[in-house]
Amino acid sequence: MEYKRFDNTIVARIDKGEEILDKIKEIALKENIKLANINALGATNEFVVGVFNIDEKKYYSNEFKGNFEIVSLTGTINTMNDEFYTHIHMSAGNDKGEVFGGHLNKAIVSATCEMIINIIDGKVDRVFDEKTGLNLFKF
Repeated sequence: MEYKRFDNTIVARIDKGEEILDKIKEIALKENIKLANINALGATNEFVVGVFNIDEKKYYSNEFKGNFEIVSLTGTINTMNDEFYTHIHMSAGNDKGEVFGGHLNKAIVSATCEMIINIIDGKVDRVFDEKTGLNLFKF
């Protein structure tokens, strides 16, 4: 991975074989990012995404292997209990144009991933909400 910071924007290249969430965390901790939004695209050959069942308050994961284009990766960096936290969703398409996506649990880069991180001056923590079963923004 390599990246360059331009004021409050980071442009990153995540390389083949690297795990995307690990690299987001590495950048966030190194740059002391407490609040930001993320957008990326690229390619992956292994990823796990989940879908939250609201009635059960439980995530169900789906694992994919093969050649996929990351058509959308979007989310936030923020904190929970003053510690690093991220909430990322990803969609990826196969060679038939079928797209699969959800809450990102893991993604290994197969060629490259180009990412833009827009740092927001501030901090928003998260708190667990029993009603939804989710970690929600706490203002």
